[in-house]
Amino acid sequence: MSGSSLLRRTVLVSAILAALAGCGAHTLPEIHSETERLATARRLYADNDITDAIELLKTYTAGSSGAADVDEALYLLGQCYLKTRDWTLAESEFERVVRDYPESDSSASASFRLGEAYYGQSRQEDFDQEYTLKALDQWQTYMRSYQGHWLNAEAEKRILQARTRLANKLTDNGTLYMKLHLYEPAKFYFRQVVQDYRDTSAIQEAELGMALCDAHEHRKPEAIAALREIEVKYKGQRVARQPAYERKRLER
Repeated sequence: MSGSSLLRRTVLVSAILAALAGCGAHTLPEIHSETERLATARRLYADNDITDAIELLKTYTAGSSGAADVDEALYLLGQCYLKTRDWTLAESEFERVVRDYPESDSSASASFRLGEAYYGQSRQEDFDQEYTLKALDQWQTYMRSYQGHWLNAEAEKRILQARTRLANKLTDNGTLYMKLHLYEPAKFYFRQVVQDYRDTSAIQEAELGMALCDAHEHRKPEAIAALREIEVKYKGQRVARQPAYERKRLER
């Protein structure tokens, strides 16, 4: 056998032995009872050993449907899937808690986390926003059902985040139609933001878009008045600069 062949064989054997050693080193803790299984899964989750926690929780939830704490196990399994970004699996676990264990101590948090699982499946603003809408609806349902829960403040932030994404989608549509010189369809989208999403940052772009559509449609007095109103509303802010520029241009 040549020296190069021997070297290649040595490297291959070393790689195989290393792989086998790695597989052997990674073993689940020894479990003696279902109670211990859940306790160990909790500890592994706290230690961020998510893969092993998932394996223990899957076994526990599959075989302990009548256990008093299976709702907690399902919730923890959903949390594990959130950490691994397995959104659809997380959705399934949280839905089960909300549906099958409505009186559980975990149901309120599961209702909030279900919104997270939906939002994780949402697409960027250029695409369909089905899952953004589902997440928004879920967080709003959670807020109505569990007032005073410890995650309420976070849900309010997430609701605004989802609403802002939806509003940005509308302003993007309006801007696209404006570039195509289709001003009525553009105003339709901008008007939706003005009417329904005034709490989002997209309102500024929508208001400016409405005014610019008026300008393009030769409604100069209306456009100037709208631009001046935007300037006053956002006086001292960067967002007021473009309306001021457009107004001065129209007044020349």
